[in-house]
Amino acid sequence: MEMAERRNAITELINRKGSVSFAQIKKAFPDVSDMTLRTDLKSLDQDRKIIRIHGGARSVEYVVGADGLQVNPERRMRNAASKEVVAKKAIDLIRPNTTIFIDSGTTCEELCTNIAGMPLQIFTCSLSNAIALARSPKSNVFVIGGRMSPFTLNLNGSHTLTMLQQISFDQAFLGVTAYQSEAGFTCGSDEEASIKRQVAKNAGQVIALMDSSKVDKRPTFKAVDLDDIDLVVGDDEMPDEFKLECSRTGVEVI
Repeated sequence: MEMAERRNAITELINRKGSVSFAQIKKAFPDVSDMTLRTDLKSLDQDRKIIRIHGGARSVEYVVGADGLQVNPERRMRNAASKEVVAKKAIDLIRPNTTIFIDSGTTCEELCTNIAGMPLQIFTCSLSNAIALARSPKSNVFVIGGRMSPFTLNLNGSHTLTMLQQISFDQAFLGVTAYQSEAGFTCGSDEEASIKRQVAKNAGQVIALMDSSKVDKRPTFKAVDLDDIDLVVGDDEMPDEFKLECSRTGVEVI
């Protein structure tokens, strides 16, 4: 197996399991020396394809959240058609001349790309969103400051939360990494989760944007419960079980 092929296989193993020990990696590649495997992990970490931890490695998707990951173009293109469907549905919900918050993530960025021409006051913590919104001259765009994540290009931290506490929104469009009944809506970063919770508290209407691939998945950090959400905007393949659960909670799915 060539080096590039082996490193791709290591990355796929880590992404599939979320977190693996070095012993598990060694078991999967028994013919490769420990030194070579450690070199592979170091290189993959430097390329931001995985995250090395003591005694093993974790998936960047698992830590950051696949929808928020900006450093891997291939990852950003995953489920692109579904994200476009979600974004177009969300556009129809926006009321002109209101104040809205648009969360981080590739689905939310797709929403920003399609807002051009609408008079709005828009707040975001995402540099990617801000760039996309630069093409919307009728909107006033505010970027909430904080510490930048090199993986997601999002701004977060205590300063971000302090600023968000002082702002009210007519609508908040939240990006989520996953949903599972027991955990609610989750993401891969505790700081991102804190931002979502604060925004949800300050919004008149809270709208979750997610495609069907995120249902019944569970990254690390809980953001909000289902009953914190007013509306879920999904693609055309949302599972019936999820729709039923939302209906029981009084949450509409479109």
